[in-house]
Amino acid sequence: MRRSFKTMFYTPYMLWLVLFVISPVALIVYYSFFNIHHQFTFSNYQEFFSSGTYLTMTANSVLYAFLITLFSILISYPMALVISKLKHRDLWILLVILPTWINLLLKAYAFIGLLSHDGLVNNIFQFFGLPVQHMLFTDASFILVAAYIQIPFMILPIYNSMTDISESYIKASRDLGATNWQTLTKIIIPLTMPGIKSGIQIVFIPSLSLFMLSRLIGGNKVITLGTAVEEHFLTTMNWGMGSTIGVVLIISMVIVMLLTTTKRNRRRS
Repeated sequence: MRRSFKTMFYTPYMLWLVLFVISPVALIVYYSFFNIHHQFTFSNYQEFFSSGTYLTMTANSVLYAFLITLFSILISYPMALVISKLKHRDLWILLVILPTWINLLLKAYAFIGLLSHDGLVNNIFQFFGLPVQHMLFTDASFILVAAYIQIPFMILPIYNSMTDISESYIKASRDLGATNWQTLTKIIIPLTMPGIKSGIQIVFIPSLSLFMLSRLIGGNKVITLGTAVEEHFLTTMNWGMGSTIGVVLIISMVIVMLLTTTKRNRRRS
């Protein structure tokens, strides 16, 4: 009776997993072994790993994802630390979450209006007598906007890790004569490392395959594996090469997850 009861609850989850996770990945792997003429081949992988263009795209994607993640951590960690010390921290964390409710496309177009040649930022520069800057369609603008969008997803796991820290650890470090910097580096950061690793997973993995922001904010100057996948599926109709790039992205994401997964020892009471 208990086994049938558990099976009833596991069945929807297993169906969801098979239909929307395993099946799409299996299709991507399957199509990666076919060329544009629907012939079975390994040439897609050979071309990817022997072509300087695709290897450069891979390096650019990793570099952009690293920079986006780095800037997200540098901004999110102090914010999470400050919010965790505030009196009405639930209200402040709600304000952090609110931007995630806005559609990504709307936020991208809002930044286009801010960073364009006649946008708000350049109008402010002109008001103070500064020259007009060409900020849109640059690497810097792409990293800025992507980091802004990813910051809430970095703050939340770090904030949750900070709220789990017992105040007794902080008091003990102060009683032992530790400075605020020593308390931060020796106590707080090591104890919040699981939250940092979770934030890296949440931010770095999607940043590897960004394509809409690279088009709208970076223009044609920012080329990543995500834009290459879009080109092969929608423009050149070379689904085999697009699937091959997708397989490489999936493998990269799995590697990142393995490197940032925190092992927790379970103690039996």
